Amino acid sequence: MELSVWAPAAGSVDLLINDAVEPLTRGDGGYWRGEVWPGLDYLLSVDGGPGRPDPRSRWQPHGVHGPTRAFDVGAHPWGDAAWAGADALGQVIYELHVGTFTPRGTLDAAIERLPVLAELGIGLVEVMPVAAFPGDRGWGYDGVDLYAVHDAYGGPAALQRFVDAAHGHGLGVVLDVVYNHLGPAGNYLSQFGPYFTDAHHTPWGWAVNLDQEGNEGVRRYLIDNALGWFRDFHVDALRLDAIQTLADGSEKRFLAQLSDETRSLADRLGRPLRIIGETDTNEVRLITPTAEGGDGLDGIWSDDFHHALHAYYTGERFGYYVDFGGSEPLVTVVEKGFWWDGRYSPYHGGPWGEPLPEDVDRRRLVACSENHDQVGNRAAGDRPAAALAPGALAGQAAVLLVNPGTPLLFQGQEWGSPRPFQYFTDHEPELGRAVSEGRRQEFAAFDWGARVPGGDVPDPQDRATFERSKLDWSDLRVPEHRELWEWYRTLIALRRETFGDGACEQVVDAEAGDGWFRMERGPLTVVLTSGPSAVSVPVGGEIVARFGRVDLVVDETTGTTELEVGPLSVAVLRH
Repeated sequence: MELSVWAPAAGSVDLLINDAVEPLTRGDGGYWRGEVWPGLDYLLSVDGGPGRPDPRSRWQPHGVHGPTRAFDVGAHPWGDAAWAGADALGQVIYELHVGTFTPRGTLDAAIERLPVLAELGIGLVEVMPVAAFPGDRGWGYDGVDLYAVHDAYGGPAALQRFVDAAHGHGLGVVLDVVYNHLGPAGNYLSQFGPYFTDAHHTPWGWAVNLDQEGNEGVRRYLIDNALGWFRDFHVDALRLDAIQTLADGSEKRFLAQLSDETRSLADRLGRPLRIIGETDTNEVRLITPTAEGGDGLDGIWSDDFHHALHAYYTGERFGYYVDFGGSEPLVTVVEKGFWWDGRYSPYHGGPWGEPLPEDVDRRRLVACSENHDQVGNRAAGDRPAAALAPGALAGQAAVLLVNPGTPLLFQGQEWGSPRPFQYFTDHEPELGRAVSEGRRQEFAAFDWGARVPGGDVPDPQDRATFERSKLDWSDLRVPEHRELWEWYRTLIALRRETFGDGACEQVVDAEAGDGWFRMERGPLTVVLTSGPSAVSVPVGGEIVARFGRVDLVVDETTGTTELEVGPLSVAVLRH
């Protein structure tokens, strides 16, 4: 196996194998080359410095500070030769965290649950970051070996088995990747080359170098990473974390280069490959084709949809929810895609976003009522199910799954899991103490005491915080949870039957009144109540799905039909 290391300013790079030192050979473009073989444990030394893991390590079985173990990505006997791919746009995506999705918290254990997701009607499974990070447990957004697969999850061979198994169940795979920063512990990239620059700053410090001297090698490192997940691990799409923090003043931005190279690879592989960015900026440029001067992303996450739907049902008005509430934002978002279209935002302190052009495919907006951030970044990590009745959760599901965006579910929401998803870490002691204290200070200004057991924010370093966040699959045997799961399955099947991949019927008409909301998309109409009162709404069509108390009543005198919807109930009609 060829070893290639980018260290453009180095005078020497050595391969360290136990006590042996083998010099690498300088090649073109600042790359140093040598040979390794599968299973070999080794370190790299730049200019005689301490041994460090390979920046392109696929496997770190000894942790982020230990030796790299060479891994042959071509050794897996793939069984998905007939896999034609899965287009992430328009299909239902299911986000999961490997460590909390099952009791064992491994990729192999997650494979055992794939048949349940297929039965639910999921199109693609989105896996939160697997890049190697310090300790055993964490969300994965502080990864430091971007090519490696976290060993506690099973390592790189387990990820290949997971993707292969998912494809066998008809499920695509989206991998969450983090290119905007690296974690603070075990981050040795700067010892190899100019991976970071102080010309820009991010919430995590210096920015990844995308537009300063040496950026070509940094871009190659990141883009090769993305292409490798597609090519060597057969994933179908990537979700890029917080792309608004990718500081880049280049004429052709990194995102555009990544988009173009991904499309070229998709053409060669003969299956769709998608890039979806997480952002709250509502910039149309991000999803504008590169040929028209845009970044060419296939989709972006829609914070507006989540915030509007969440605030509508919960009445919360703290933090960024101060910009939402009532029915107007929800009506606007389901009809037009964006709430922040350049209007003034009190939370941001100025105009925010821009209008979404009417000709933009609404599938490019990934919508949700829960995700890891919107649950886990609450002080207590409490889900909507902790505060909302089943009828409200059913109403959220109906709006989400009938809307023309690409729906995303977060593990366990399909049955209203009462388990929280809290922020947890496994850092070394000194850093861990700083993280725990920072978490407490972050929420000190908010009145979270009544929301958090014991009146304090859960300690991320406490293993109990991690254990509390694991799904309890026995919930599915509880009638209330099973009823909600069946509701999700019914809606997903109805969505697929009516809209296929979601490319049709992009126009939505919505209205709301005191305690009720109605939306119409193509032949489907959703009517729901969000409060304690029943409503009667003139409608046409037949009820194809209902949750709670719902009846069609025909006025024998006038011949008109009214839908009577009880408190916190929802109906879907077809006309």
